[in-house]
Amino acid sequence: MKISICNEIFEGWRMEEVFKFISDIGYEGVEIAPFIISDDVRNINRKKREEIENVASSYGLKIVGTHWLLRGPKGLHITHPSENVRKRTERYLCDLVEFTSDIGGRIMVFGSPNQRNILKGVSRDEAWRYAEEIFSACSEFAEDYDVIIAFEPLARSLTNFINTAEEAIRLIENVSHTNFRLNLDVYSMLDEGKPLPDIIRASRDYLVHFHANDDNMLGPGFGNVDFKQIIDTLKEIGYENFISVEVFDFSPGPRRIATISFETLKQLLSVRNFRKSSR
Repeated sequence: MKISICNEIFEGWRMEEVFKFISDIGYEGVEIAPFIISDDVRNINRKKREEIENVASSYGLKIVGTHWLLRGPKGLHITHPSENVRKRTERYLCDLVEFTSDIGGRIMVFGSPNQRNILKGVSRDEAWRYAEEIFSACSEFAEDYDVIIAFEPLARSLTNFINTAEEAIRLIENVSHTNFRLNLDVYSMLDEGKPLPDIIRASRDYLVHFHANDDNMLGPGFGNVDFKQIIDTLKEIGYENFISVEVFDFSPGPRRIATISFETLKQLLSVRNFRKSSR
């Protein structure tokens, strides 16, 4: 397992400044929120996309992928009653697949609570059908780019559509495509009221990415979550992908968040896992 961090906590920093800072701490990957660069990835040209991957690589970092996908442009929604809205959303998700691939990423985390909420006048069955249709089409598209769309169950306080790993796995099984898998998020798993190791074990066949945060919406080590049992369970199921630090409260500042989160996770993993082969 390797550790990455989501870039939105560094909003306002120059890209090279962010990559140098997190590399110096010891991170091996970075996860990109596209809105930090542009509200519409179609406006990010080929030169800029190549620059993102090249600058990350120059600091020994891997672009893990993208998340916070539908913050912009406005008017996108996967369970909207309008077929036109759903089709626009599907096309934009395919644009995001291309963007993710172009910057060297492989994982595309779909959280987007506001853009998946079941709206008034839409039944739950309809919402499921709409989601299945969109993710089936986008997964087929993603296969050609070697990108995996990782659906993220979210806490009930964030969305009314797919709040548990069990529900997400049901959607994944219904879509039935190898490029549509699962992302787990610690903060949202806590909302399930089940032991976290049980959720992780039940998700072992679907899990491709993992978001690490604490019970207070800060990074690992800022709250009360027992990350030792999380890391131990991830090791137990043979998880070997990135653990990505994602926080929702930026108040301690990016330097402190990034440093404490990394040190908390680092001490729970073997030293060998943190030696950078590029250095």
